[in-house]
Amino acid sequence: MEINKLTDLNSLRTAPKLSDRQEKKLLEEIEANIFNADWITIGIMAPCDNRAIEALQSISRKYASIKFGNLDSLHADGCVFLKGNQKTGNVFIRSENGLGEGILITCQFDEDAKESNTFGPFPLDFFT
Repeated sequence: MEINKLTDLNSLRTAPKLSDRQEKKLLEEIEANIFNADWITIGIMAPCDNRAIEALQSISRKYASIKFGNLDSLHADGCVFLKGNQKTGNVFIRSENGLGEGILITCQFDEDAKESNTFGPFPLDFFT
């Protein structure tokens, strides 16, 4: 499947390998959505807790306004799903088998009339 725009990722269960051109195009598109949103939630499907935390930290390093606390206290065995909420700064992690791998970004709005949209999965190293 050719990946040319964000919506091409929607049907995937796990993040695809992307070319530099694809990464650049998708990054421009997701950034426009992130900067337009009031806040985001981040879901990370990873083979272990360290990989999930590293992916979350890469997003915080790239975007100064997206910060999370208490990452040192996070732990889960095996495959994991991590969820971070930019608005509250809260992060949760749980063991979960059968998931794909990648980062999901949901752009949220304070106004109920605006509908949230989820994009991804992006590769775990997409924001590095």
